[in-house]
Amino acid sequence: MELDRRKFLHICGVTAGGLLMPSGIALAEPLKTPSSAQLKGMLVDLTKCIGCGWCQQACKEWNDLPAAHVDEEGCVEVDSCLSADTWTLPELQEIEEDGQHYKVFVKKQCMHCVDPACVSACPVGALQKLDSGPVVYDCTRCIGCRYCMVACPFGIPKFEWDEPLPRIQKCTFCADRQADGLEPACAAACPTGALMFGDRDSLIAEAESRIEADPDGYFHHLYGKEELGGTSWMYLSPVNFEAMGFPLVGNEPVTSLSEAVATYGTAGVAASVTLLLGGLYYWFNGRQREVEVHVPISEESERES
Repeated sequence: MELDRRKFLHICGVTAGGLLMPSGIALAEPLKTPSSAQLKGMLVDLTKCIGCGWCQQACKEWNDLPAAHVDEEGCVEVDSCLSADTWTLPELQEIEEDGQHYKVFVKKQCMHCVDPACVSACPVGALQKLDSGPVVYDCTRCIGCRYCMVACPFGIPKFEWDEPLPRIQKCTFCADRQADGLEPACAAACPTGALMFGDRDSLIAEAESRIEADPDGYFHHLYGKEELGGTSWMYLSPVNFEAMGFPLVGNEPVTSLSEAVATYGTAGVAASVTLLLGGLYYWFNGRQREVEVHVPISEESERES
């Protein structure tokens, strides 16, 4: 049957439209939120952090990352920003609030969200949320799309731009240490008790108890308790979190949007592109055969004339 251009475009349009309709694609199952009783967490008390950098040094040593420099007095020269080689750092924030000047060291790393946007945005399952809390990464599945970097509200996942086979890098919440019954390396190295590891529910109770016991010493909010549905890393602070650059996010998880993008958008685009390329190949191949059939007849007619 001969397929003209009008018929071809009509078929492509109808089929692509059907593929892109929500009823035409089975969306992925929503992420299963781990039970709160299973979740581990970390309470970061910024009133206790002195910016010594030993959390960063311990992280690098445990994860075989390029080591931070330690001077003759034992002071760690902390890296300036998170990167593929630096998964945590205490960043100095100087805040003016209510006529007072505060110097606060803010420890930054992956927040290990209870409902992580990076996991739901990944189309190949390279990122997974463990029942105990850590969000872990499998480089053998990663296709380098970097959807996780776009989806993360905290801007955490980093890409190995200088590597021939780049990976996504970030804090693992020391999932391997947790599996062996150990606390994360950063908490084990902290000399001031600024990091407290344990059951997430117990840490929430501890944080609220500290605020109640010292209402003048703490800003009355536990960051991470409810933000984006909750995070495994939670913060106490002497000043408000907005002043320190913490993103102001709602309490609803953002996973529903990222799941729709990863499953509906990715699958729909891939199916449509495949259809169009296949159709174009079929149409042009048919045109080529038509030329091959007609050209010899035309040349023979010219010779006879």
